Amino acid sequence: MSINGLAHIAGVFEHPTRFAPELSLAQLHGECVKGALDDAGLSHRDVDGFFCDSDAPGLGPLSMAEYLGLRLRHMDTTETGGSSYVLHVAHAAQAIAAGKCNVALITLAGRPRSERIATGTRPFTFSDDTPDAQFETPFGPTIVNLYAMCAMRHMHQYGTTSEQLAWIKVAASHHAQHNPHAVLRKVVTVEEVVSSPLIADPLHRLDCCVISDGGGAIIVTRPEIARSLGRPLVAVRGAGEAPKHLDAGQVDLSYTATAFSGPTAFAEARVRPDDIKYASIYDSFTISVLLQLEDLGFCAKGEGGRFVADGNLISGVGRLPFNTDGGGLCNNHPANRGGLTKVVEAVRQLRGEAHPAVQVPNCDLALANGTGGSMGSRHGAATLIMERV
Repeated sequence: MSINGLAHIAGVFEHPTRFAPELSLAQLHGECVKGALDDAGLSHRDVDGFFCDSDAPGLGPLSMAEYLGLRLRHMDTTETGGSSYVLHVAHAAQAIAAGKCNVALITLAGRPRSERIATGTRPFTFSDDTPDAQFETPFGPTIVNLYAMCAMRHMHQYGTTSEQLAWIKVAASHHAQHNPHAVLRKVVTVEEVVSSPLIADPLHRLDCCVISDGGGAIIVTRPEIARSLGRPLVAVRGAGEAPKHLDAGQVDLSYTATAFSGPTAFAEARVRPDDIKYASIYDSFTISVLLQLEDLGFCAKGEGGRFVADGNLISGVGRLPFNTDGGGLCNNHPANRGGLTKVVEAVRQLRGEAHPAVQVPNCDLALANGTGGSMGSRHGAATLIMERV
């Protein structure tokens, strides 16, 4: 069953903190919930569906339902890393369309900055029963070197340069300067990116996302409920989700699982990449953005470097404004689950509520795309297309 138009996003909230040593994880979730409910004009008594990931403390929805005082008819704790929360919006829309709930709450929170977690550079730790542990643990993989392999492969295969990748960070920084909550608000240049310390060849420090505390929440409802709230209407039009792993001929590092999730979402929404006015793209690293842009069809495979160069992702300047809050590269990246904030900024754009300096004119169709796991090995992707109605 298609979910096109059968659910609306009625409320969104992004926590303003980027460093919260005084708050517990549950408190961060709770404050995000209040923010999203206030934005929608609803209360916790209206919520009958709850969606979270492994960042939720305790027994996930069971602990959170008690903590938040929720009476639920439907729960979902699907875990696909950074793509989880894009996927959760789609799953909430599916549950609403199936009559399983009327008002779905999706929450994210994390404290990696307070907990001093070196997210990108610490070695992966696998439990002994993880099927891939015996093959990968001996090599000490880290997130950044797995993504660096993808960048190096793209450079070798298509002639992509570090300067082209740097334009993605430059675009994010142009947007982040207008976000008072962003971790990095300074506009950077291509030269500053490529001259920053090398972390894993060919990725430099400024090719990497920030590490922050924070979180957010999203409210998805039946369309008639959304219409009764008097808020700008944002409909879910299409969604796709897919894994990619190192079996079944999927070893090629030059593409991501988005190559599978994207076409599914576009087909359900009955739109094309050229119709999209704004794109929220999960940006753990600059190479992450470039690969997803290609796989979504915004440019041909191998042309991503030329597509992002010369400011083509900067609002008011380029062909495809992206991550107008500064994204993970400059704004925030809590709990390795940046997909939720991608949906939040897309909704702001569709409502006309983004910062005036980065608001996309006549923004009526937006896309959010998340990836989770590691592009250098097994990972998943989720694509969501939303429309102002």
